[in-house]
Amino acid sequence: MKRILIKETVKNINKSVRVCGWVNTRRDHGKIVFIDLRDRSGVLQIVFTPQNDSLYKLAQELRSEWVIEVKGTIKERPDNMKNQKIETGNVEMKAENLKVFSKAKTLPFSIESEGYDINEEKRLKYRYIDLRRKRLQENLRARHKVIQFMRNYFQKEDFVEIETPILTKSTPEGARDFVVPSRMYPGKFYALPQSPQQYKQLLMVAGFEKYFQFPRCLRDEDPRADRQAEFTQLDLEMSFVEKEDVLSLTEDLFIKICKDLFPEKKIKEIPFPRITYKEAMEKYKSDKPDLRDKKDDSELAFCFVTDFPMFEWHKGTKSWGATHHPFTNPQTEDTEEIKKHPEDILADQYDFVLNGCEIGGGSIRTTNLDVLIAIFKVLGHTPEDVKDKFRNYFEAFSYGVPPHGGIAIGFDRFLSIVFGEPNIREVMAFPKTGDNRGLMMGLPSEISSDQLKELHIKLDKNKGRTKKTN
Repeated sequence: MKRILIKETVKNINKSVRVCGWVNTRRDHGKIVFIDLRDRSGVLQIVFTPQNDSLYKLAQELRSEWVIEVKGTIKERPDNMKNQKIETGNVEMKAENLKVFSKAKTLPFSIESEGYDINEEKRLKYRYIDLRRKRLQENLRARHKVIQFMRNYFQKEDFVEIETPILTKSTPEGARDFVVPSRMYPGKFYALPQSPQQYKQLLMVAGFEKYFQFPRCLRDEDPRADRQAEFTQLDLEMSFVEKEDVLSLTEDLFIKICKDLFPEKKIKEIPFPRITYKEAMEKYKSDKPDLRDKKDDSELAFCFVTDFPMFEWHKGTKSWGATHHPFTNPQTEDTEEIKKHPEDILADQYDFVLNGCEIGGGSIRTTNLDVLIAIFKVLGHTPEDVKDKFRNYFEAFSYGVPPHGGIAIGFDRFLSIVFGEPNIREVMAFPKTGDNRGLMMGLPSEISSDQLKELHIKLDKNKGRTKKTN
């Protein structure tokens, strides 16, 4: 007999069916046992009576979270026992056969509540149990729907989804890289991508014109409460565009997502306000202003912040850094002006803000290599160093490069806001702690001495650092 989902039982009254799932609860009522069985589609009440003695006794042994199969007949419940709060509340199953697939120990915590009151480290250690929670199930299923909506949208807009490499080169772009030692080339390393920045620009050189993907981004940053060492972003790039083209496309996408998938939400203002960085700082004292009227859960206040400074001064190191990233196009191509007065240079950069949180950022990219060299000069890099680290740019751009620009959206952050969650970990399947520990898998972990030897690496036990052997 083919298994059916619990939600399909309402269409099978007076029919014999087979259902499978987890025991949600068991209730003994004298000479009758009720089991609430849960699968991905819902919950079904199953009735066991002493008429079948062996079946009844087995049902009495059942405990929460045991995984079972039940065959039986679907019956309409008596009127006084109907439950309008659930989809299957008008029916129940009269059990005729029971099979136990596996038993379960007592859970380390309840999955009946929302889970916010439970120690988060414990939840992350037993994440596979925590994910049985209805709220998290709904979050991840809604996440899937948003991704599918975006894919369909971009296909209609003639974009091509292209995967870019995970093993790449360490470059001076911003945050620290996670690095991967090469066994075959001792002393050399790959880097995991902070973003697909270089690759997506090279795809524009390759002539694809419209690209998108949902890349995993990896950054070895210091602990932050609402940040992860690895996260997902929506990444897109377009050729022959200006700033307004990128902003208009982004606005159209998110209006449609909210109206189609989250109709209970109210977008405060359409079109989304465009606010310059200077205006934002003067009026709101923030480059990510919260424009909500009431700051309630149903209101979504989107805006774009534009015209950022190209550079920002780092007091600690007494050096200039890129406000966005070095490949952003400055609003001037005067290389001498860039080098002499970096504090005055504005960038073709824009941030995407929702309810006071930055959920994305992008820019029109520089395609003038003399300007790129001047930018890196301000950042403390010599022309020779830049040409060495970014030789692919200099080589590729010499074969013809279109003007291009794009944006990257923090997918997890957007979802946490629209779902009304307190942090991004609640919308990810297997997040790490704020200090980058994977409690469920025991990460980070040591590797064997044989692996270290293969990689030509020695550990400095005193300082917790690695040393490369010659």
